[in-house]
Amino acid sequence: MLERVEQAIAAGKLRVGDKLPAERELANMLGVSRASIREAVRILEAQGVITSQVGNGPGSGTVITAMSSDALTRILRLHVALARFPFTDLVEARITLERSSVALAAHHATDQQHDRLAGLLSAMDDPTVTPEMFNDLDTEFHVAIAEASGNQLVCDLTVAIRNSLRAPLLTALQQVADWGALAVTLRAEHRELFNAVRRGESSRAADLVEAHIRASYQSLLQDMEETRT
Repeated sequence: MLERVEQAIAAGKLRVGDKLPAERELANMLGVSRASIREAVRILEAQGVITSQVGNGPGSGTVITAMSSDALTRILRLHVALARFPFTDLVEARITLERSSVALAAHHATDQQHDRLAGLLSAMDDPTVTPEMFNDLDTEFHVAIAEASGNQLVCDLTVAIRNSLRAPLLTALQQVADWGALAVTLRAEHRELFNAVRRGESSRAADLVEAHIRASYQSLLQDMEETRT
């Protein structure tokens, strides 16, 4: 059933809002047990592809729904975790995505989105911010840029990759010998990146975010290696 539904959606035969046949009818159509149909429905619901409502009203039954961004990023995040991609692959994927998102944000970000980015920068400037708090604010900052790109798919992919890197980033930050010095550097790089986005300098913003990501990971990984030795 899973493959049949995927094929029908890809072919345009099933669209958002369309209802699937009743459980018994589906079992007869596909030549499988009703238990198999129920299991397939549970999987599709977990993936955010369908919703099921009990009853006889207009909203009842099993309906094709648009997968939410949260559902997509959750699936991607789990896939990344289970596939155990090399750390360097994740970093390169992040660079590719964020070069695109900051360049788009430089053209499309609204005043309200600029204000949100500025607010996150101000929060990161707080001298009492811990590495964990800073890591969360850093994630919010990069996600906010992706959201300002105006490209939802780029945003969802960026969120999935960035969240997949959150744990190793936090571990690395907590092992940094001079957190204060690193925080000063990261704040300056974020501020420079924000200014390029606000001024609409797409090429410069793309180069800055790549340099920022590469330098951050290189520095953090070096500190982790020195801590181990």
